[in-house]
Parts: sequence; structure tokens; C-alpha cells
Amino acid sequence: MLDFRPFTARGRAPAIEAQEPRTGWHTDCKTQDVRRSLAAVAVGKLMGLAIVLLVMVTVRGETVQADAGAAATSTVSAINTMWTLIAAFLVFGMQFGFVLLEAGFARSREAINVVTEVLVNTCICGLTFWAWGFGLMFGPGNGLIGTSGFMLHGLADTYGATGVPLLAFWLFQFAFADTCSTIATGAMVGRCRFLGDLVYSVGVTGFVYPIIGHWAWGPDGWLATLSPVPFRDFAGSTVVHSIGGAVSLAGAIVLGPRIGRVFARDGGGPMLPHNVILGASGGLLLWFCWYGFNPGSTLSAMDASGIARVAVNTTLAACAGGLASLFYSQARMGHWSLATTTNGVLAGLVAITCPCYWVSGIGAVAIGAGGAIAMCAATDALEHFRVDDPVGAVPVHLAAGIWGTLSLGLFATGEHGIPTATGADLSATVTGLFYGGSASQVVAQAIGSAAIVSATLVTSVAVMYGLHLLGWLRAPDHGERVGLDRHEHAATAYPELDGSPSGPTVARPAGHQVATTVLPRARATR
Repeated sequence: MLDFRPFTARGRAPAIEAQEPRTGWHTDCKTQDVRRSLAAVAVGKLMGLAIVLLVMVTVRGETVQADAGAAATSTVSAINTMWTLIAAFLVFGMQFGFVLLEAGFARSREAINVVTEVLVNTCICGLTFWAWGFGLMFGPGNGLIGTSGFMLHGLADTYGATGVPLLAFWLFQFAFADTCSTIATGAMVGRCRFLGDLVYSVGVTGFVYPIIGHWAWGPDGWLATLSPVPFRDFAGSTVVHSIGGAVSLAGAIVLGPRIGRVFARDGGGPMLPHNVILGASGGLLLWFCWYGFNPGSTLSAMDASGIARVAVNTTLAACAGGLASLFYSQARMGHWSLATTTNGVLAGLVAITCPCYWVSGIGAVAIGAGGAIAMCAATDALEHFRVDDPVGAVPVHLAAGIWGTLSLGLFATGEHGIPTATGADLSATVTGLFYGGSASQVVAQAIGSAAIVSATLVTSVAVMYGLHLLGWLRAPDHGERVGLDRHEHAATAYPELDGSPSGPTVARPAGHQVATTVLPRARATR
């Protein structure tokens, strides 16, 4: 039964035996053990909180850094890609220069033939270099040839560590391949059948240039990995110009001279160009486009000092080459020759193309002047040996290209390494013999130049001679006499010179009737 009485009426509660006396909170804290325990708990909690905060900050920082790094990489790639594409467009513009140069230095009756060859060579090069040429040259393989990357399949999205998309790099290298192929047309002007030009263009852009070029510019080419010092060719004195010059020499030798060409040793001289002003204008345009050829080969807009140095060296070499050839013409021939000066500028540009990244301004002047002297000496040699080269392709591109390649081993200052996606790499500089270096670089340059030139000559002579045996190389005598423009293209660049209002007289099969229309005379007006 419940007890509803007040607590006081119910009596006192029985005492609890052995109960410890109770103490307050302030009394417990006075003991040393309790203080230590509380301190340990507090410190542990603070450390845990600090660790949590540190992890949060670290993760956040790594995320921010990763985002910043990705943005930086994207920026470098975009800048380098734009720089490479602009350079590719400039190098492609060299085709306009070649058209003016070769057509101006040729005779009027073969001007259309020259322009058509340059245009069609570009079309052929674009397809062959895309289908298999790029893979043979830049695809992974072995020391002699690339074995993958045909039609640009199976390759990385970017080229090496440049951050440049493969497609942009392909376009840049297509312009180089096109330049190499176009060089050869100059030495074969006036007597080469258009069919032969089509066939050897496929051979040069599809096989000769990419396979031999792989040795020096391929990722595993035997010259690029030469020991103890690799062969170096920054923008192509050997890979582009010496190969093009060697193909030109092979074509000029197999074709033989043009009808009516009398050489100096026989009491004659070169046939006069039909428009030297046009040719010199082409030379100036080529000079301008060379600023894509050489500075663009850095493939990196981030290497600002390297680009500026290359551009200045290119300019100095061209100026020195032009003046050296100008004074040579005055001393040798007694007059100031515009044609010789134009080729001297081009020879200086060809010579500086290989060493432009690694030399100083003084070296560039010496290299450009040396290229012009080599060009003039080679021109005299061709005249002596009765080799007909109407525009001077062999002296400008082969002779000056060899000199420029060797000059790297002499004039490299030892201050510059290899360009990278973010700037110059100074861990492995290039030093020439005149700047305290050993002869190793000169030897490597000599080996590379000799190997590439000799291989190109042998291959090109075989190709040209095969075309000659098939009757596809040399134009028939009547076609050459009437002019390749009329014979091959049924047209002429200057119809007014024929004196007929109906246009030029075109060679046609016997019995072919041509309707002529006499234009009415214009009425006299006040």
C-alpha cells in the first residue's frame, strides 16, 4: 500500500555503510592525475581538429593547383598551336615566291608550265604526305624509316612534348615537304615533260623526302640519335634544301641542257630570264615567308628570346648573302647583277636555316656571306661542267645548304640548348669549334650532310633515269622549240606578243581545223 505521508514523517533513511564521501568539481581538478587526463584529452582533440583542417586545406590546395596546372597546360598548348599554324601559313606562302622566282627567271614561253608545276606539285604533296609520307618521316619505326601513322592514324593527339596538336604539326610539315618538292622544278625548267613532273613529284614527296628526312627528324632516326653527338638541323638546311637541291642536280644531269644553251666554256652564257623583276620579287617574298620557316621551327611561342634570335639571325644572313653576291657579280662580271644578288639573298637564307637557333649575330653574318660565296662558286662549277640550271636551284639550295649544315659545328656559341614547349632547355647546349667546342659536332654535321645528299642523289638519279628510259622525262624537240606552254598546256602567258587578236597559235594535230574570229576594231572616240 502506498505511503502518502510526508517524507519527514516516514523517518530517516538508513545510513549507507562504506559510502565514500562526495567531493565537488573544483576539488577533483586539484588532483594531478585528473589535470593530466584533461590536458591529454584537450590536446588530442585539438590535434585531431588540426589534422582534419590540414587535410581539408591540402586537398583543396591540390585541387586548385591541379585546376591551375590544367589551365596553364591548356594555355601553352593553345599559344603554341596558334604560333605553329601561323608559321605554317607563312611557309606555305613560299609557293607564291617560287612561282614568281622561277617564272621570272625562265623564258616567257614556259611561264605557264612553271606555275602549273608548282600548283600541281602542291596538290600531290598534300595527298601523298597525308596518306603515307608523314608516317614514313615522323612515325615511330626504326633508324631508317617510320612504320606507323599512315593517314595520321595510330599517333598521339599531340606531337611529342610540344603541346601542339598533331594536325597542326602535320600542316607545318606539309608546307616543308611542299617546299622541298618545288625546289626541283626550277632546275628542270624548259625541257621536262609535265607527265614526268607528276611522277617524280610523287616520288619526292611520297618517298625520297620522308624516308631520308626520317634519319634526321624522325623520333628514332639514326642521325638524330648519332653518338656521341647527334646530327642537328634546326629548320632544314639539309633535310629540306639539300634534299631539294640534290633532286634538282639529278634532274638537270639526266635531262641535259635546253636546246640552244651554250655554256661559257664554249663561248656562250646563260639564257636571259624573261622578267628579272618578277624573279627578284619572288626572292623578296621568299625572304618574308622565311620568317615562318625558321622562327616557326621552335614550335613554341613561349620561347620568346629564341624566336627573336632566330628571326634576327635570319635577317642578318640574308643581308650578308645579298651584299656578298652583289659585290661578287661586280668583281667577276663587271656589273651589279640583280639576278645574282637575289640568289645570294636566298643562299644566305638557306645557309642560316640549320644553325639559326644556336649562333650569334656575328656568326649569322659570316654564315650568310659564306652561303652566297658557295652559291657563286657552284654556279661557276655547273657552267664549267655544262649542267643547265635555269634558276640556280642547285647552287642556292644544295651548295649553300651543305655550307650551312657544316657551319653549325663551327659557329654554335654554346649558350643555347633545345627549344621546348615552355622555353629553351639549357641542360644540353650546342657548342661549335670556334667557341671552344670539340670537333664532334662538325663531324656529326659532315656525316649527316654526306649521308643525306649522297642517298638523295643516288635515289633521284635512278628515278629520273627510269623516267627518261620510259620517255616520260624529256619533252620532244618540237615541243621544246615551240615552248612548253603551248606544247603541254595549249596556252601562253603573253598572248598579245603573238600579234593575233584571236590569241596564240597552239600546236595541234595535223588536219585539225580551228575557227578564228576577227575582233572588230574599236571606234575612234574623242
